[in-house]
Amino acid sequence: MKANPFYYAKILLFGEYGIINDAKGLSIPYNYYQGAFKQTQALEGFSEKSNKSLQRFYQHLNTLQASGEAKAELDLAAFKKDIEAGYYFDSSIPEGYGVGSSGALCAAIYDRYALQRIDPEEDITKENILRLKEILGQMESFFHGKSSGLDPLICYLKLPVLINSKNELGTVNLPESGEGKGAIFLLNSGQPGETEPMVNIFMEKMKHEGFRKVMKEKFTKYNDACIQAFLKGDTAPLFSNLKKLSQLVFENFTPMIPHNIKELWKKGMDTNAYYLKLCGSGGGGFVLGFTLDYAKAEKILKGHQTELIYRF
Repeated sequence: MKANPFYYAKILLFGEYGIINDAKGLSIPYNYYQGAFKQTQALEGFSEKSNKSLQRFYQHLNTLQASGEAKAELDLAAFKKDIEAGYYFDSSIPEGYGVGSSGALCAAIYDRYALQRIDPEEDITKENILRLKEILGQMESFFHGKSSGLDPLICYLKLPVLINSKNELGTVNLPESGEGKGAIFLLNSGQPGETEPMVNIFMEKMKHEGFRKVMKEKFTKYNDACIQAFLKGDTAPLFSNLKKLSQLVFENFTPMIPHNIKELWKKGMDTNAYYLKLCGSGGGGFVLGFTLDYAKAEKILKGHQTELIYRF
């Protein structure tokens, strides 16, 4: 085993809520934020909080394994021993920001303690990717009530993943980040969000025929067209579909847009200087921005924290 591997954050570029509804999704690892196991003899502050969180997670995994419901067999005795020896998960990935803090932790635990571990560098077949998604989804459900397993899968593989449907996904190559004026960036709402309540709101909305129709006929169309254009490096159709997607989310996903971002969201559409979309489940955390002129977008967003993640 590698001495102390790092596990990166992830960013779902396209597909938030759509992948629940069988639209396409595109998720990438983001190594600006990362986490790793560390050990200390003096647990205090963050390390103590993390160690206690690991204890609770251990109890949950132990219950799963004892009931025979666990999708993967983990060496829980070794996990317990490490917790007692002062191990904690030292992570810079902000919690509740839609960039995979719980996903990185699940990937780290699976990597370290799985008894029949699927090797991310050698065993990456379609069947194994689906198997990993199922295993990691069950693990991450402890944090969100329900998990697709996609976030921890990205954190584990450390590769971009294209989701074509629930049962069809695989790794993909992205166009190389260039040196142009255009960019994809994160915009910080300054407040964490919670996944479970946002997903519950979405599932309630899905009970209404009008909303289901919007998701099926419009959201999926714009979302999938964005992915296709992005992977081809074709900015004209990408930005024309981004505008439609941004408008649709603004009109139909109001509770998911952080309150202090709503005006900025509308300003982007009105000026065409940038377009915003959800990053993860929303409600807080980061939102994603796309622009053909990052310098111009930064001026409009002055006073708000942005992070550049990709150049066109």
